[in-house]
Amino acid sequence: HVQLVESGGGSVQAGGYLRLSCAISGRSNENYFLAWFRQPPGKEREGVAAMYTGFGGGNIYYDDSVKGRFTISQDNEKNMLYLQMNSLKPEDTAMYYCAATSVSGGFAWDRDTMYSYWGRGTQVTVS
Repeated sequence: HVQLVESGGGSVQAGGYLRLSCAISGRSNENYFLAWFRQPPGKEREGVAAMYTGFGGGNIYYDDSVKGRFTISQDNEKNMLYLQMNSLKPEDTAMYYCAATSVSGGFAWDRDTMYSYWGRGTQVTVS
């Protein structure tokens, strides 16, 4: 069973930056989609970024609202997933979650119902 724990959230001024981390445990192989979602207050949860690096390759996906500002990455040796967030805007304020699921083919990365494992979230506030 995969477990995820987020960290790195906080409060920052507009234009600032934060780096979110997600510690991954229980993953049996690298054939997983790893993703970041966020849920602003009173709004629906939305996909932010995702990556698939199974079989030594993979793809990276971003929501249009964060392209050019956010970068998703992972460190397999440390079993960590990261989200570097630069040029933060007030509309980035949300609870951020990391998520994971095993896959065997094509995948709708930005649909939260596709993910089997979730962290508790870390709050990001931009003012």
